[in-house]
Amino acid sequence: MKIDAILTPAELPRLSKRDLGATACVVFDVLRATSTFVTALHHGARAIIPVSEIAEALEIKKKHPKVLTAGERHGVKINARGMVFDFGNSPREFVPATVKGRKIVSTTTNGTRALRACAHAGMVLAGAFLNLRVTARFLLHSRSQNVLLICAGTGENAALEDIIAAGALCEILAKGKPSPVLSDAALVALSMFRHSKGRSGEVLCESENARRLLAMPELREDVKFSLRRDVFNVVARMKAGEIIAVRNTR
Repeated sequence: MKIDAILTPAELPRLSKRDLGATACVVFDVLRATSTFVTALHHGARAIIPVSEIAEALEIKKKHPKVLTAGERHGVKINARGMVFDFGNSPREFVPATVKGRKIVSTTTNGTRALRACAHAGMVLAGAFLNLRVTARFLLHSRSQNVLLICAGTGENAALEDIIAAGALCEILAKGKPSPVLSDAALVALSMFRHSKGRSGEVLCESENARRLLAMPELREDVKFSLRRDVFNVVARMKAGEIIAVRNTR
């Protein structure tokens, strides 16, 4: 297995020119898109449809009125063309009573853009601390030879929490046999994760995204929620433009 990483959203436009047909991509937007998608699927959502733009979400809603809408801009729930979206981007909103059996179209500042950027890959997974180990097991069981870890970032900048999550996944995958070959970017992520061990909560709460959320009383609990490790046994896999739950993984 060869593991590479994209550490900043500035690298996303180049993905369209890369042959990813034999690559498994894992997208991290820990605070908060991928954490939200994993939570929604765990609680019974039928599928998540990630789109890059608000207009795309509204068009899907127009064609399929039963689809729920979700997303944020600058961390705040979307209100567009006089329509308030059903959800923002807080994973705590996506409870069984409201999402079970439903499709949700979502657009966020970075996470959905990152997922769309690698949609042509052989496999696309949404990764989070919440489902880290089960995602690693899925990759190892699938015998993926090329893995690309994509850190969605914050705005146009790198996001510490995404890089550390990617590094945590690298450490789990590194225990596979034979040992994977890590690119320099993957080694950076792994090094940052190992540097934060024992004080990861403190380090992650210092990130730009975490500080912004912690300053908003209605969203501060999202940080603690999203930084929990391995609480959901669900792999979030994108197929034909929709993220669905893969369960019963070994």
